[in-house]
Formats: sequence, C-alpha cells, structure tokens
Amino acid sequence: MWTDVNALAVFALVAEEKSFRAAADRMGVTRSAVSQTIRRLEETLGIALVSRTTRSVALTEAGERLYADAAPALVEIQGAIEAAANLRGPPRGRLMLAVSSIADSFLSGPLLASFLEENPDVKLHVTVTDDEFDIVAEGYDAGVRLGEVIAQDMIAVAVSGEQRQLAVASPDYLERFGRPRHPSELAGRRCIGWRRAASVAPYRWEFAEDGREFSVAVADTITTTDMALMINLAIAGAGISFGMEDSFRPAFARGELVPILEEFCPRFPGFYLYYPSRRNMAPKLRALVEHVRGFRTAVG
Repeated sequence: MWTDVNALAVFALVAEEKSFRAAADRMGVTRSAVSQTIRRLEETLGIALVSRTTRSVALTEAGERLYADAAPALVEIQGAIEAAANLRGPPRGRLMLAVSSIADSFLSGPLLASFLEENPDVKLHVTVTDDEFDIVAEGYDAGVRLGEVIAQDMIAVAVSGEQRQLAVASPDYLERFGRPRHPSELAGRRCIGWRRAASVAPYRWEFAEDGREFSVAVADTITTTDMALMINLAIAGAGISFGMEDSFRPAFARGELVPILEEFCPRFPGFYLYYPSRRNMAPKLRALVEHVRGFRTAVG
C-alpha cells in the first residue's frame, strides 16, 4: 500500500498541534485543505486516525501508533532532502571542521572571517582538537592538520607555508642562565613542555643536525595541554619552551621571547585543509576550498 508522504507530514503536524487550524497556519494553507488531506489518508488506510470535536482534535489509538512510528522517519526524510539540496545551488548549511590547535594561520581569524563574509548562508562549527580524528567517521566535512600526518587517501590543500618548530626563552631567562648551544644541553635546563593529555607522554622536542633528525626527551619542569600557558610561562622566565614558530611570532615582535638553537630547527611542510575525495562536493565545502586557495595567493 503506497501512502503519500506529504499526507503523512500533514498528519504529523496535526498530531503535534492537536488542531487543524494551527497545522494549516504553519503550512500556509486552508483548514479545509488539511481536513481533506487527513480524510484521504484515513480512507487509504481504512481506519480513523483522529477524533474531531468542535474544540479540539485527538488522535485515535491507530493515530497514536502511526505518529509514533512515522514522525522519526519524516525527520530523516527531511534531513535527506536537505542534504541532497545542499549538493547544488549556492553554499549554505553547517560546515563541520576539525582543526589542530597549533594551526595558527587558519585559526587566527582573518581567513575564516572573510570566508563567512563571502558566504553568509554557511554556518561554521570548528572543533579544535589534537586527538587523532577520523573526520569521515565523526561526520565532519574537512579538517586542518600538518601535512605529514594526513592520510594519503585524502585531498589536501595548503593553508600555510612551510613551518618549523623552535626552542624559545625570554631574554631575562637567557641572561640569568645562559644560552644553550646544542639541543643536548637542554637536559639540564628548566623546560616547559606540551602533552596532548595528562595520560599521554610529553611531546619529544625534535631537531636535526647535518641532515640527521633526532629528538630530545627533556625533563619538563612544567607540562601542559595549553599552548597559551606555555607561551605565558616562557615570557615570565619560567624556562625554555618549544613549539610552532607562528605561535611565538607575536612574542618575538614584542621582544618578550627570542628563538634559540635555530640552526637545529629545520623547516617542514605546513598545514593543509584536507577532505575525502568526492565526485560531487557540497557547495559549502567547495567554497571553502576555493577561498583557502585565494586567501593563500593574496597573502603570499
């Protein structure tokens, strides 16, 4: 037995409003049109769905059962229709992004602000996370991470130039304790380190010498999951810290921090916007990809 889905939608509105007139007002049609639709649905099913009185509408037992079973399906159908509609026409809808906390060039504001200005019907949801994150499994449209950790089956578009990690300290700290000349000297220094979570080992500081990469497990005096705290502690002279050069640039410009051991800090590929390969990309994601490319060209 085939039943018009539109008739089910009208029935669901009547069930929610408990009124033909209120349902008609929500739909922008006449009360009689709603009444006729319900009557045809009842005739198709061969059973009464609503009990009508002069003041109210109540569902029969069959109506209650139909509403309970049909309402969730109607929500899913509406979602599917909206999702399909989002594959054409202008960019619109919610764009879900998972972004590394150290992607300063992406999270600093101008790129996203200008994207939203150009695409006012797009709503952004940005999850800032350093956890291993499967954007497909979690229902996200795209992510931003360092290129070296992006799966090869993803499409990647650069959102930054080359990056490097630097060891930094405040001028006051260096005046009091001296400037280390080699990463091996960090073992005896007060260091401020980063860890993804309290249950995870602190991040090992990575360097290179004569083309050979190596890491140093410093004895962190302080570890934290928050880059801003690392920077503030380093500025206050609490020790040497290590992180992305872009994160330290404002403090460099103010003279609050200075880079050290630069000759041991090589550059590497930067951050990328990545997303699954799709033949029919949603306009909202396509718009972001094109905006990122244009923004990168404009800022050099």
